[in-house]
Amino acid sequence: SAPIPMKGPSNGGTLDALAKATSTCRACGLSAGRTTVVFGAGSAKADLMIVGEAPGHYEDLRGEPFVGRSGQLLTKMLSAIGFERADVYITNVVKCRPPENRSPAADEIAACSPVLHRQLELVGPKAILTLGNFASQTLLETDEGISKIRGSIRAYRGVPLVPTYHPAALLRNPHLKKDSWEDLKTLCKVMGRNVP
Repeated sequence: SAPIPMKGPSNGGTLDALAKATSTCRACGLSAGRTTVVFGAGSAKADLMIVGEAPGHYEDLRGEPFVGRSGQLLTKMLSAIGFERADVYITNVVKCRPPENRSPAADEIAACSPVLHRQLELVGPKAILTLGNFASQTLLETDEGISKIRGSIRAYRGVPLVPTYHPAALLRNPHLKKDSWEDLKTLCKVMGRNVP
């Protein structure tokens, strides 16, 4: 299967062009079971980029990241620190839904990584918020769990990165919300915004 063209006339150097090039991707086996490629959503000039793991059922149907219960909670979390969804850029490590919502495999991550790296280059955020174990471990190239790395400020290719719990984890374990709120306040500090 042909790799996704990252440079050259086919992608024109815009998110829209990259999304179009990605929409027919067959670089890994996830393409066989998807309804749609869930590329990303939000502002192409966002100061904040949010990276999750992979699309779920509702995301696969709608073609947009974080539209289910986790997405509703994410919207509330952003609002609490003064962000509208339209002002940030939201994407996932992989762009197609894994079967049964399993974690993406190494070859699937490898196939999708160039797209994520290019999204980060094109958006050029001032900060990155990673949601959950998977996104945090992938971008930080670590096997440390989220409970160990949250509460810290890291970096991804020179961009400050704040890891926190995935909204799905907060829905399952409401006691984690306090830690997640601290992470959001850390993110505000990193971005030079007023802390709520």
